[in-house]
Amino acid sequence: MIALALATSFLWGLADFGGGMLSRRIPALTVVVVSQVLAAVALGAVVLTTGAWSAGSDRLWFAAAAGLIGPVAMICFYRALALGPMGVVSPLAATAVAVPVGVALLLGERPGALQYAGILVAVAGIVMAGGPQLRGAPVQQQAVVLTVIAAVGFGMVMVLIAEAATTVQGLLLALFVQRLCNAAVGGAALGVALRRGLPVLPDGGLRALLPALPALSFVGLADVAANGTYALAAGIGPVTVAAVLASLNPVITALAARGMLQERLLVVQAAGAGLAMAGTLLLASG
Repeated sequence: MIALALATSFLWGLADFGGGMLSRRIPALTVVVVSQVLAAVALGAVVLTTGAWSAGSDRLWFAAAAGLIGPVAMICFYRALALGPMGVVSPLAATAVAVPVGVALLLGERPGALQYAGILVAVAGIVMAGGPQLRGAPVQQQAVVLTVIAAVGFGMVMVLIAEAATTVQGLLLALFVQRLCNAAVGGAALGVALRRGLPVLPDGGLRALLPALPALSFVGLADVAANGTYALAAGIGPVTVAAVLASLNPVITALAARGMLQERLLVVQAAGAGLAMAGTLLLASG
């Protein structure tokens, strides 16, 4: 279970970094739609070749619901990553873990004292990670609001996808249904954006989008794989541990941002990001 949950955080971390980087030159909505469509095509081929299409289940509505919520969360998150800095946005998004942990508590799981302490530490980290510009810079405010919306959405997706299947073939079908719904919702939003005359292509138009297709495919497939490994980890349980370990993805994103972008954080922001991660670790250790 621990290995699967940590694999989830690694895959989500790489997908977050890739999506954030792409959103700096391609509209976030387009990044979400194209990456999810490419992932749906690849996953559809897997479903057909493995026979998973016949693994019908009355739980598929969980996958469909996750597919409706996911695009909204991803669009908000990629836009927040584009506004940056990634080293702050990504740890704030890790507070999505509060949703599956809260649901697990309602269903009867009981964390230890360290896990309760982790909740308080994570909240303190959220406040500090906003930095001294939280009230003064419109871009910073927008990034924080978008990240909070994304965190709630991601948490809901974690809850729903964990309930979507009980077998491996059923999970493949559920993930495919989720991607189809992602693509449908994102495609509808893309159509609205086009009608309103909003930019949906990078500078240079379609010709500039084509070279980004491999990176967009990677983002979509990494997200699919992360959803799959998390569902398996949550199935083994306990959810309160699987969820928090799966939410360590900001470590990967922050390391990638520091290594490739040389991002530098203010002391209070770095401390807040550290507290957010420390709270997550406390939740896992209880």
